[in-house]
Amino acid sequence: MTDVAWIDPLLRSARPQAVGALLRYFRDLDRAEEAFQEACLRALKNWPVNGPPRDAVAWLVLVGRNAGLDDARRRSKNDPLPADGEISDQGDAEADIAERLDNSHYRDDVLRLLFICCHPDLPAVQQIALALRVVSGLSVKEIARAFLVSESAMEQRITRAKSRVAQADVPFETPGAAERAERLGAVAAMLYLLFNEGYSASGGTVHVRLPLCEEAIRLSRLLLRLFPGEPEIMGLTALLLLQHARAPARLDADGAIILLEDQDRQRWDRDMIAEGAALIEKALRHRNPGPYQVQAAIAGVHAHAAQAENTDWGEIDRLYATLERLQPSPVVTLNRAVALSKVQGPAAALAMIEPLAKPLSGYFHFFGVKGGLLMRLGRADEARIAFDQAIALAHTPAEAAHIRMHLDRLMKDSQPA
Repeated sequence: MTDVAWIDPLLRSARPQAVGALLRYFRDLDRAEEAFQEACLRALKNWPVNGPPRDAVAWLVLVGRNAGLDDARRRSKNDPLPADGEISDQGDAEADIAERLDNSHYRDDVLRLLFICCHPDLPAVQQIALALRVVSGLSVKEIARAFLVSESAMEQRITRAKSRVAQADVPFETPGAAERAERLGAVAAMLYLLFNEGYSASGGTVHVRLPLCEEAIRLSRLLLRLFPGEPEIMGLTALLLLQHARAPARLDADGAIILLEDQDRQRWDRDMIAEGAALIEKALRHRNPGPYQVQAAIAGVHAHAAQAENTDWGEIDRLYATLERLQPSPVVTLNRAVALSKVQGPAAALAMIEPLAKPLSGYFHFFGVKGGLLMRLGRADEARIAFDQAIALAHTPAEAAHIRMHLDRLMKDSQPA
């Protein structure tokens, strides 16, 4: 095989299971990561010649485990390997999940690894950043974008988190039921950010990374099995399902972005929408609303509109107002402004986002929204400036191309008849 472009997505999708299994084997975070990286290097040499293995995860775990043991022997012959009881082969990364809450046993190494990364000894931001880096292999740039901070700041946070884990001798044990409950919020936030990175990739040539979305949904469903009565986990799972249901209609044949209002709703996954809607209904019966439930309800309003013009924007505006109270954030206010523009017009929405200029000065979508509102108000020159700023902050070719489409429209409209 001469075209090796297929290898990268295969390695990315296999990473969570492989790293989780290697951590269970070595009980050392750095060693597990190094073993996986060595396995990836060998895959890049072998797979183009021999083709992909039947089970990429099993291949990477086996090769990574052998490479890690070889490395341990090379480092010091006087440093004995962990005892057989600590290095074990029990379980399988691809085995069916047979969760038993009474003895806190996981068969799913990925979810187990998530709970380990989200250890309460670490600050919340470091927990989530470490999980995104170690479990999902997101780059520092991608994680920094999710938190709206600089790459250098995020690099420091992740480094501090790893150092703290090493110094504090954090146990790599499956946490008990009480500990799982304590770490639940951080694990849910990590899955939310993981899905968002797949839904709107922050780097590379692709705008959508479906394997990340699918892995986040799989883990969210598993989390719901662990906490079947937790309404926020119902809301999280519903939100991911409702968002992912639109995946087939989000890009055209050339990979260009199709706005929600222009999507072919016949291509939306109705089974996924029905599953998400049922979860929202079940969550709301608990009468304990949270941010994920409200976001899922917003996605549900969109999903149930047969046509874009049937969307109940008033209800969406009210839901975003609730979300602002539950989880104040410049991004939430920006999203609410879009709904407000449909209800009260672009001038009201523009006034709402003006105070967001500083906190969202490096956020692509802020300038895209601002440019769109200015364009609707006929302020073409100001819209052009905002769109130029958006292009400068675009993370994928699809994002940049979408903004250029607006600029082309402005140029066309400004030409004399």
